[in-house]
Amino acid sequence: MPITEPTGKIEIEKISQKYLNKKVKYLTNKDGFLGIDNKFNFKEKVVVVPFGLEKTVSYGGGTKNGPREIIKASHQVELYDEELKYEPYKKIGIKTLKPFKIDRDIKKALNNMSKINQEILDKKLFPMTFGGEHSITPGCIEPFVKKHKKICLLHFDAHADLRESYNGQKFSHASAIKRCLDHKNVSVISFGIRNISASEIPFLKKNKTRINIFWAKDKLKWDLKKFKKMIKNKIVYLTFDVDGFDSSIMPATGTPEPGGLLWDETLNIIKIATKNARIIGADVNELSPIKGFNSYNFLVAKLVYKILSYTFVFKR
Repeated sequence: MPITEPTGKIEIEKISQKYLNKKVKYLTNKDGFLGIDNKFNFKEKVVVVPFGLEKTVSYGGGTKNGPREIIKASHQVELYDEELKYEPYKKIGIKTLKPFKIDRDIKKALNNMSKINQEILDKKLFPMTFGGEHSITPGCIEPFVKKHKKICLLHFDAHADLRESYNGQKFSHASAIKRCLDHKNVSVISFGIRNISASEIPFLKKNKTRINIFWAKDKLKWDLKKFKKMIKNKIVYLTFDVDGFDSSIMPATGTPEPGGLLWDETLNIIKIATKNARIIGADVNELSPIKGFNSYNFLVAKLVYKILSYTFVFKR
């Protein structure tokens, strides 16, 4: 459906296999992520992809509206970063793709997501995808898996997402990390996990050399020096399911869980990663906006800006 922003109605574009090879369909700076003044001229390094896929949600819905609300809330984010002491967007260069029609078939949708990221990579740009549900991630990482010998997935989530399938769907949001690990050159470091089914345990045990979990229950005992060593010099794709946050600060998600991550500790983990590894792409997913509660959308928008800021300030 069309979305409305402060400057008017934005036309939805139909996706094609060579979406970016044609004349690139970007939103204006002012309509895009962060609402940057149209007078500001820059060469993009980051492409924001709004991909509101919602096909396998199993509890609360609304993730299809996540990209729209993240972009809208981002217009209220202060561009000056008091920690970094400058305006990171001027160094980054961020463009936002116009919203486009997403295929109703999940396999085709993920295939299209993969093609979009491939085109972005071919242009030597950094893709930042806004879900939608977490099932987008296997499509997002496909081009990276083909390009690199080894990929480490830095995964923030309340759930392990290691199910082979859920509700009969192999590409469920509950199987997102399992689908990524179908690629033998992918490993994962997960933070904030506090929900895992008995059916996932055998796969976890069998693949303990590829899967490292910092369980939420052990948060006070986390050894982040160990994490620093684990991620050192790795090529990393970052995937952030917002239910990784504690439900007290992020209830606007389909499957909220208590006992999760808080803001400062989350930024600290991301900062360690960006200082010690090479972040090559990212997605942020599972925001289910609650009407009248804009603070949750704002939190996600600021999270995205922080991820990008750290990535390009500490770029390796």
